[in-house]
Amino acid sequence: MIEQKIESLIQEKLKEEEFADCFLIESKLHANNKLEVFIDSDTNMTFEKCRKISRYLESHIEENNWLGEKYTLDVSSPGVGRPLQFLRQYQKNIGRKVEVTVKEGDPKTGTLLRVNSDNLYLEEKIRVKEGKKKKTQIVETEIPFEQVEKTIVKLAFK
Repeated sequence: MIEQKIESLIQEKLKEEEFADCFLIESKLHANNKLEVFIDSDTNMTFEKCRKISRYLESHIEENNWLGEKYTLDVSSPGVGRPLQFLRQYQKNIGRKVEVTVKEGDPKTGTLLRVNSDNLYLEEKIRVKEGKKKKTQIVETEIPFEQVEKTIVKLAFK
């Protein structure tokens, strides 16, 4: 019930011009009165945006005494290790290396080329046997979203 109230407040805040490119990923209230809110952005989710949303939520939580006197509120962007959940997140990560876990078969790793409402497209390097030698080929792989269990952005350190 509190989570629904929090999500409604967040949706209202995201209608403001400053937050128009932001969207809610998840809000979760843990047993120890720790409220976690994950918000992402089509462009850049800044610390300042998280801070403003946090202050906004705090004022409502305290005014309505939803979580009592002792609670923890954590508003942040999803970390790199968190799976992509929304099409907007996939679009934001086009050109980056991702690992896609599919429902059947081996995970696929490659560069996210493009997405649409039904599929994602990866550029993969695969090894194929030509005679006695193995050769690396670059192929484009289409993966229907209905087959995707999770997609994680892989960081590249150069």
